[in-house]
Amino acid sequence: MKFWKYIFGILLLMLATAVVALTQLPDGNLHVIACDVGLGDAILITYGKTQILTDGGPDKSVLSCLGKYMPFWDRDVELIISTHPDKDHSSGLIEVVKNYRVGGILINPIDPGTSVYEVLKKEVGGRGIPVISPVAGMRLGVGLIYLDILNPSKELYAKLIINDLNDNMAKYLISRDTNLYSIVYILSFKNFSGFFPGDIPKELSDELSKVVTEGGVNYIKIPHHGSVNGLTENLLKSLVPKVAVISVGKNMWNFPRPEIIDMLARYNVKVLRTDQAGDIRVTTDGTKYWIE
Repeated sequence: MKFWKYIFGILLLMLATAVVALTQLPDGNLHVIACDVGLGDAILITYGKTQILTDGGPDKSVLSCLGKYMPFWDRDVELIISTHPDKDHSSGLIEVVKNYRVGGILINPIDPGTSVYEVLKKEVGGRGIPVISPVAGMRLGVGLIYLDILNPSKELYAKLIINDLNDNMAKYLISRDTNLYSIVYILSFKNFSGFFPGDIPKELSDELSKVVTEGGVNYIKIPHHGSVNGLTENLLKSLVPKVAVISVGKNMWNFPRPEIIDMLARYNVKVLRTDQAGDIRVTTDGTKYWIE
């Protein structure tokens, strides 16, 4: 009797594993998932067997998000984007690099001299992960996904102190204004597009409003967790997004600020917040999109 109970248990386990595997099979759509990592940013983009992770949040909670939305057998992240070295965006990337095989990392070659950045640099270098330095005008293609880099510019890099031109993660030294050097990109997938600005400050937000491509975007990640020192009305009018995602957790600054929420409402933008909704999943087939 015990033998048959054992066999039955094994069969149930195999069936459960098969069901889980079937639910995690690629569905032919692009998924943009703003992970609920508290006061920080971590955005997982998946398409088929391809994963792009933008930032990793303030701690290892990003691993739960990856484990939830990536097939359990898939331990490869094709591209990591570290928008800037602030710890609420980059700390979790250390854990991702330790736990996944990473095909490449797009990261500014600016060294803020923090312990978090030193550890990330050591982990990336120790694993031989290819490092890509972004500059405005660059276009990256990952399958059917295209990333057009809008910031930082050559002019911004020229303002920094040179540290080591041979070090792809620390060519320049920086002690402040890290937000100004945020990697900003527009993602394109067929007819769907999204704007991902890191934590850009107001002056850069206004500057980018002059170069945003005609037609705007469907999706925007609101910079700096909804601070007033981020999204400007000029940029919002240029982008004309339909959906805005705010990655935010408990904080002392009252983020997202009422001024930003009111501005988005004036332009009829649907606002989604991770502190209210948890993980936010926007899915598109390249023509239409929907919120899951």
